Amino acid sequence: MLTSIFMGVKKSMSFGIIEWKSIVEGLLFAAGDEGLSLKQLTSVLEIDEPVALEIIEDLKQEYEKKERGIMIVEVAGAYQLATKKEHAPYLKRLVETPANQGLSQAALETLAIIAYRQPITRMEVEDIRGVKSERPIQTLIAKGLIQDVGRAEGSGRAILYGTTREFLEYFGLKTIEELPVLSDALDDDFVQEEADLFFEKFTEMETSGS
Repeated sequence: MLTSIFMGVKKSMSFGIIEWKSIVEGLLFAAGDEGLSLKQLTSVLEIDEPVALEIIEDLKQEYEKKERGIMIVEVAGAYQLATKKEHAPYLKRLVETPANQGLSQAALETLAIIAYRQPITRMEVEDIRGVKSERPIQTLIAKGLIQDVGRAEGSGRAILYGTTREFLEYFGLKTIEELPVLSDALDDDFVQEEADLFFEKFTEMETSGS
């Protein structure tokens, strides 16, 4: 069925099926936990919705094979890549290994931003850090330091992140109000010296609290 649908795609976008699936897979990976809606896919790829839907369905069938470790799920109208539930014990074991107990600089920076700007989306975190933050966010979720606290208004309904009770326990805080005061440290155009001081304070808190 997918082959027949692609016959109707305009000549300027005459990729083969494998190329299309590869592109969609890459887009879903880049979108992370915010996922992509069918409308977003059709806009980026410049194809019709039936074509985009068939690509997704074809990828889903491939991921259902036992030798694949990921799957495509639909959450709030957005498609995203996710690990399979049956692999949860191994993922939990990975997170709990001694080598993964500490927080990397990237995770620490991401956590600090979320703590002060919550609720906040991944895109907003990336705007402040200036780099992709999907992996640090996944690490923080796996450690129970941040969680999904809702959805942002507007197109895409991006996930909003906030800190957890475990976050307070991790840093030895009673409430979020006990975070150190940082004057204008989280303005969108804050300078690097302020950022270094900002993250240094969190490093000190982590050392004393863990």
